[in-house]
Amino acid sequence: MGGRNGLGEQPSQATIEAARVPTDSKDVLGPLLSMPCAPPGQHGLPGIVVGELVAILDESGAPLVTYPGQSDTNAVRARSVVPLRGPQIGRSVVLMFECGDARSPIVMGLIQEASAETLTNDGGLAVVDVDGERLTVSAQRELVLRCGKASITLTTFGKVLIQGTYVLSRSTGVNKLMGGSVQLN
Repeated sequence: MGGRNGLGEQPSQATIEAARVPTDSKDVLGPLLSMPCAPPGQHGLPGIVVGELVAILDESGAPLVTYPGQSDTNAVRARSVVPLRGPQIGRSVVLMFECGDARSPIVMGLIQEASAETLTNDGGLAVVDVDGERLTVSAQRELVLRCGKASITLTTFGKVLIQGTYVLSRSTGVNKLMGGSVQLN
């Protein structure tokens, strides 16, 4: 439980006592099940709510969310069980509430978009197409495969740049090198 109840307050002595597991008793789950949390729905909140990720705080990375039926019109600070990043702001999130408390939302996950094969990041749109026999990755401006000091870059202008500390080209058949002009060193 980390010493805090999610609201920044210390837990009460009654909560601490209720959470203690007796060492000489066979009923180890009883005290945990009798914690002073309300069951889902008791505070007017269903067990799961779909809300919206509206911001991520820079200093702590904490998400700010809004959800239907929210008593406060401002976004509420939440905790998350999944990593959240800037490009996900505006996405629908699945929320649950610690002890049924509307002030303690926990982001359980992101609602998946209709196109699960589309990946987005800060730079734009990359599309992955998989049909079982072929994998195609497309980008609008540039596609880079990088591992350590080696990279292969494909640009929108048709350039293919291969860089590395050691480049080997091997073929059991014909190995052709063709171009408008060929320069060696």
